Amino acid sequence: MRKGIVVTAQPGVEELAAQAEELGFSSFWVYDTPMLHGDPFVALGLCAKATSRIKLGVGVTSPALRSLPAAASAFASLNALAPGRIICGVGTGNTARRTLGMLPATTAELERFTAGLQDLCAGGTVEYREGDQVRDIRLLHAGQHVNTTDPIEFLVAATGLKAAAVAGRRGTGIISFGLLDPAAWSAFHHARRQAAGAPRDVDSYVMTSLHVLDEGEDPYGDAVRDATGHIVMSLLTFAADAPAFAEGFGVEERDAVRSLLDRRGTTTVAPDRHTALYPHYLGRIAPADRDLILPSLIDALALAGTRDDLLARIATLEQAGVNEIVIQPVIDPSTEMAELAKLTT
Repeated sequence: MRKGIVVTAQPGVEELAAQAEELGFSSFWVYDTPMLHGDPFVALGLCAKATSRIKLGVGVTSPALRSLPAAASAFASLNALAPGRIICGVGTGNTARRTLGMLPATTAELERFTAGLQDLCAGGTVEYREGDQVRDIRLLHAGQHVNTTDPIEFLVAATGLKAAAVAGRRGTGIISFGLLDPAAWSAFHHARRQAAGAPRDVDSYVMTSLHVLDEGEDPYGDAVRDATGHIVMSLLTFAADAPAFAEGFGVEERDAVRSLLDRRGTTTVAPDRHTALYPHYLGRIAPADRDLILPSLIDALALAGTRDDLLARIATLEQAGVNEIVIQPVIDPSTEMAELAKLTT
């Protein structure tokens, strides 16, 4: 199983990328969440100059965030700085759109955008629409300014079978967030294969968090909750913002969602709830919120356990078709990356 790192875009990220490369990680990612974190293309531009081997990924951009011409130019520009090392994850923009109080893109929009990016970044011409106007466009400055020769790896962010089918039709891999259920991954891969029509050699990535327990350590103690809390809190935040999703939760999980809303001073129907729910999203949780990080959600969304436990879970994911686990460290990224590097060596 390959290993990668994902962080939020901010100054100094290139130092972490250089360390990740030195430690032997396969990939280094930044999130594309404009109202929460720094710009991923600026961050990865710095990372490209600070590294020479590690793959650099945006996880994930969306047609609801960026226009097709701007996104294609950005990825092709990164590809000029780090030829053949760029990964483009594309999704509906679920989180990034909800931080604006808006809904994500549709699956159809996701597929059109992915197809357009693939073609433009390979030097092709695509049909571009703005309202009633339709024009053929291509990157006119290819060669000197951008790289359309070396391949970019494309992934579709799958939260359901429809997105997995898009990956199949577009010949891309899959990336998902906090999905550690082998049965769900098997279903994704089946949907992708069915839609593809022909076998293709593509990879699958899962983003999560990780904590290796010391001997005798409480498996749900403060250290575990701090290391995994940002992943759990992301689910609780989504449930607070999309109450229909929370209806499938158990009693304890629904209580946690209600507590989160109360603490943030908002409701599921408040038009400005996004301004209360999403500050510090995907950052280290506050100690006062540790009680919301339920054992059931840690078990479902994060990798926390003894070394042997973690290796067994990783092996099960690998058997289900996951090729790489991508970990977000939030406490002491440098130390956490070193611990992850040792996990499978």
